[in-house]
Amino acid sequence: MGGLPKRFPDRVEIVAVRAEAEPLEAGQEGDQTRRLAGRVMARRDMGKLVFLDLVDRSGRIQLLCASERTGPVNVDLGDIVGATGRPAKTRRGEPSLAVDELELLAKIKRPLPDTFHGLKDVEARYRQRYLDLLVNEESRRDAEIRSRAVTAIRRWLDDRGFLEVETPILQPRYGGAFADPFVTRSNELEADVYLRIATELYLKRLIVGGLDRVYELAKDFRNESVSYKNSPEFTMLEWYEAYADYADTMERIEQLVPAVAEEVLGTTRVTYRGHEVDLAGPWQRVKLVEALEDAGFWTRDEEELRARLNERDVDTAADRDWAQLVDHALGSFIEPTLVEPTILHDYPVELSPFARATEEDPSIVERFEYFVGGTELGNAFTEINDSDEQAERFEMQTGLVGGEQGDPDYVEALSYGMPPTGGLGLGIDRLAMVLAGKDTIRDVILFPALRRRS
Repeated sequence: MGGLPKRFPDRVEIVAVRAEAEPLEAGQEGDQTRRLAGRVMARRDMGKLVFLDLVDRSGRIQLLCASERTGPVNVDLGDIVGATGRPAKTRRGEPSLAVDELELLAKIKRPLPDTFHGLKDVEARYRQRYLDLLVNEESRRDAEIRSRAVTAIRRWLDDRGFLEVETPILQPRYGGAFADPFVTRSNELEADVYLRIATELYLKRLIVGGLDRVYELAKDFRNESVSYKNSPEFTMLEWYEAYADYADTMERIEQLVPAVAEEVLGTTRVTYRGHEVDLAGPWQRVKLVEALEDAGFWTRDEEELRARLNERDVDTAADRDWAQLVDHALGSFIEPTLVEPTILHDYPVELSPFARATEEDPSIVERFEYFVGGTELGNAFTEINDSDEQAERFEMQTGLVGGEQGDPDYVEALSYGMPPTGGLGLGIDRLAMVLAGKDTIRDVILFPALRRRS
């Protein structure tokens, strides 16, 4: 195979050639020579005329290969070829390229899956994503939706004065969420380090340092269970904005999500998990305590709450305290009902060690989560900016979940003064699920985490 070309310059995308061929009359060829490259996904032999379907990322086009112009067409299904010719339209009106020269660029060694029915085996689709992308147009569409959504988010934040930054993936302490970390070892530092579970505490250090609006689109890692909406490796957007609170942040996310949908899909209406949903604002806003009251689960008594959950056939054996019981009630009975875009706000302090208390009630903090189609997309706070209060919250967190006592270096950073700040996290994978209309997170992660083959 050493004799195959190393490059194929001056090619154009298939979509551009289709656009040139569309206005032609049936049976007509254009005047300009064009060069296309892609994979052969279908072949039909009609005597001295061979029809090939060529596919690149932009689309599909038919190649008209007449033997008197191209010579023998020695290509197979799945080969990668370069084609030089002129835009044309067949007598049946199909936009095509009338080929003058066909070059083999790469030879397939294994047969492709059935290109008509696509790659249907779910396990194979995730393990051999490259084949899934080759034969399933829907999978390519999903990948593009996700990529374009990330681009749209960056543009939206950049246009509003946010600065994109990078913070450490390997951290001497993990924090910013309740989660189990992945642990590894630094030989040079002679210490255990952790893959980050959140970017929060480092981003807020930057607010202390005077970078008033920062964001990071980052991989986070949590050594926990896998579900339709959870993956051990996932992508998060976090932003922090000085001189703002959670009410300002509500308005921003309420504007960002429909703006991204409009740019990526051309509409704010999506179909997700069987629901028709309009992402355009204004979103519903509901206090968490009121939602718990309506569902019959608001009580400060731990044993009473456990009993109410048990009566509804909820297994609470793994719930160690009142806060985890509340979270269980939220996940089981409230979250699934939040189909239209909804902001659930004002949380008990036990659930939120990094959020500032409300003016009215020190046991309730300025935190919100937001939901679409019964799925949480993200979380936001008015951030604590008092170092003494943050140290007390870390102690509370330690008492609730055990482990190390917070992050003393972060507390020290706060002692130098942090402006009032609003912060938000958005799950990129979950947003991609909503935009693409996918029921499982593995469909929007190109290479999802899977168990080893036995």
